[in-house]
Amino acid sequence: MSLRIYNTLSRKKEEFTTIEPGKVRMYVCGPTVYADAHLGHAMSALVFDIVRRYLEYKGYEVRYVMNFTDVDDNIINKANELKVDPYNLAQHYIDGYKRNLEGLNIKPATVHPRATEDMPQIIKMIQDLITNESAYQVNGDVYFSVDNDADYGKLSGRNLQTMNAGSRIQVDERKAHPMDFALWKSAKPGEPAWDSPWGPGRPGWHIECSAMNMAHLGEQIDIHGGGNDLIFPHHENEIAQTESLTHKPFSRYWMHNGMFGLKDEKMSKSLGNMVTIDDFLAEHPGDIMRLWVLNGSYRSPLTYSEAVIEQTTQGYKRLLSAKKPALPGAKGLPESALGALASAAESARNAFIEAMDDDFNTASAMSTVYELGKQINQARADGATDDQLKIVQSAFNELTGTLGLQLEEEKLSGSNADAFIDLLISVRRELRAEKNWAMSDKIRDELKKLGVNLEDSKDGTSWNWDA
Repeated sequence: MSLRIYNTLSRKKEEFTTIEPGKVRMYVCGPTVYADAHLGHAMSALVFDIVRRYLEYKGYEVRYVMNFTDVDDNIINKANELKVDPYNLAQHYIDGYKRNLEGLNIKPATVHPRATEDMPQIIKMIQDLITNESAYQVNGDVYFSVDNDADYGKLSGRNLQTMNAGSRIQVDERKAHPMDFALWKSAKPGEPAWDSPWGPGRPGWHIECSAMNMAHLGEQIDIHGGGNDLIFPHHENEIAQTESLTHKPFSRYWMHNGMFGLKDEKMSKSLGNMVTIDDFLAEHPGDIMRLWVLNGSYRSPLTYSEAVIEQTTQGYKRLLSAKKPALPGAKGLPESALGALASAAESARNAFIEAMDDDFNTASAMSTVYELGKQINQARADGATDDQLKIVQSAFNELTGTLGLQLEEEKLSGSNADAFIDLLISVRRELRAEKNWAMSDKIRDELKKLGVNLEDSKDGTSWNWDA
């Protein structure tokens, strides 16, 4: 089966084909940088990092662009409040976000464009839209004319005659239509401004992404991604202004991830209940957040709770156990069993690809990975040597690596407990040799209460964390 992706524009899964064979042009809307990045930002960044990694696993060369909105009302207002330069404020949060991405093992974008650095392209695009009568200027402001776009609303499924203004669209009596949106805003006192044919000012939010797309990927792209809160008005307006200029389909596939929230309430800055990426990474390895995303569907909401994090952590420990070496003194599996191991590895690869080809079904892909880990642990308990374990561990590492999981045990808070568990198992081995079954069973039972599962075999004892 070839890769199929759910396209928000068509509202169905479509076979994935690219504009240029073997190459993917991919644009993902990045954050507006006026505060510390939160777990909602992390979810979107992880989703599209996983998409990118799988496309590369499939052999595509991916040019991945993720922007920073570094001029915006929120940035200006906060900079004025703190009495700092807006550019320096934005740079501070960009630097922090890049550290967050590194902590989550998210690959750097091919390009991280910024609105303030692509201003000539933004101004030129606005000028071209005025020239072809898709936009008009009023007293230093420039607006896009939605009436001149016959299919405005096709992404969100909204009707122009009945839709209301979006969260960032301001009603202005000077507009030809209430839904016309700003491409250029005339300068106001205390705001950064750039010279333009319409006087000093700054760009509107939507035009920035269209211009940066055009500058770094060309007139048409393969995938445009972002959170589903961006479908309207942001992505709708991107389509309108870009296609009004190029008269070509802007993006072949529109991908949107679900929203992030806290248990029983929505996470928002206004409620003061934001969980920052820094806060999360101070308590957990980045793999926990990634695994949390992988265990669900990218198009579904992601809800934060301590119970979910604990469950995810237990799954993480199960994955770590599959990377353990052979038991000391392992005698090896019979030759007849090696073919079954090779078959298990190949079956896992095939099942993994089948799942991921179905609109990046990571939950199903992870089921395959967990099952492969279980087979590895069983082979170890049956006495497989390190060389024999490699037959399945190489496939395990390939699949988890494709999903961006690092599985580095030392990064797990409290993972030094592993050394003590090994010590207890060694003591228990001596107790069993002395036929002290009561103490041997007590160690096993007490470890079980702590989430550690012991597996005894004729060649020794292995352990893993319980699910």
